[in-house]
Amino acid sequence: MRVITTSGDLAEFCGDVSKSAFVTVDTEFIRDTTYWPQLCLVQMAGETAVGAIDVMADGIDLAPMFDLMANGRVLKVFHAARQDVEIFFHLTGSVPTSIFDTQVAAMVCGFGDSIGYEPLVAKLVGAAIDKSSRYTDWSRRPLTDRQLRYALDDVTHLRPVYEKLAHRLKRNRRASWLEEEMAVLTSPATYDLSPGDAWRRLKRVRSTKPEFLGTLRAVAAWRESEAQTRDIPRSRVLRDDVLIEIASSRPENTADLGRIRGVGRDFTSGRHGRAVLQAVAEGAANPVHDAAGRRGNSNPRAAGPVVDLLKVLLKMRCEEKGVAQRLVASSADLERIAAEDDADVPALRGWRREIFGDDALALKGGRLGVALDGGKLAWFEPRSGDPPDWATDDSAALRPRARASVFKRLSTISPPSER
Repeated sequence: MRVITTSGDLAEFCGDVSKSAFVTVDTEFIRDTTYWPQLCLVQMAGETAVGAIDVMADGIDLAPMFDLMANGRVLKVFHAARQDVEIFFHLTGSVPTSIFDTQVAAMVCGFGDSIGYEPLVAKLVGAAIDKSSRYTDWSRRPLTDRQLRYALDDVTHLRPVYEKLAHRLKRNRRASWLEEEMAVLTSPATYDLSPGDAWRRLKRVRSTKPEFLGTLRAVAAWRESEAQTRDIPRSRVLRDDVLIEIASSRPENTADLGRIRGVGRDFTSGRHGRAVLQAVAEGAANPVHDAAGRRGNSNPRAAGPVVDLLKVLLKMRCEEKGVAQRLVASSADLERIAAEDDADVPALRGWRREIFGDDALALKGGRLGVALDGGKLAWFEPRSGDPPDWATDDSAALRPRARASVFKRLSTISPPSER
């Protein structure tokens, strides 16, 4: 096990792995008490060199590692790369170039939604990963041999995993599908933590009232700036549910603010309380009329059943094509499609539209129906000029003479290993 603790060794190691066509990369970090992730260790594996870079070593110059991340001639392979890439972006201001994410590739190849590294290695390589060091405090030194073996396993097995997934993508002609996802992953905008956009990243926000959204935007921006400046988790400033409640009630004074559950007395009477009240006043004076894509549904009572049917269609289409549902459309995307035919969602663009989006709009528009065929769900297209069977007296079953011509029967679903 090669542990790199000096600038000279790091320069030599990066020179070695940069000769490989691809290098596998993983990071170990802690983020329990900070806003920004604290990088502790970087593992890399090339064709002939494998090593763990101790980024906490005294006096080590990380420039060779950053140069390698910026080298577009060497493909960097990660598993679930989002947080790793965020770390490099925070440290250098740039996103590593030429990236391959094996988790996303596995979703494209039909291994389910967000498959973990351990089960993916087991399925593709047949190796078992020792996860006993999963909860290591990577900031403590010295690291044990067991900890280092655990860390390096995350890049050594990743090499054959990448090769097998790359082969499947080529065989299935889905490399372009992955490229779309990598474009998002490598976009600096993905890692933009601008306080002014913090409200857009909040979950469980149901109201689209302009005054509420304006207040939410202002208070969320204050919390984000405070967390970044103090380098503490957002929840240590204000929890999400408290933030949303403040935006809903719009307190006008310290007494109003103190009545909100989760806001402490010290917070209310101190500078934080004054800052929140100022943000509330500013937000209320600047309502948000564009709800960040949350457009109102003109028929909310009908939207629920439409979304339910879209979920069934999504599941069946993704099983047929061998691709993860999460990669094609989220629940929020389905709600948007139910509300508007021209929703600005990925499911209505590119390859996603081909395998799901067009059928989703057809289902919503009554041009595609669902029925039971031999106890199984099947989709059918009513013949031109022929009313849907549910509009006739014999709606209990499709007319036998028409069944063969109108049914789209489901194909047998083979497991990912056979595709």
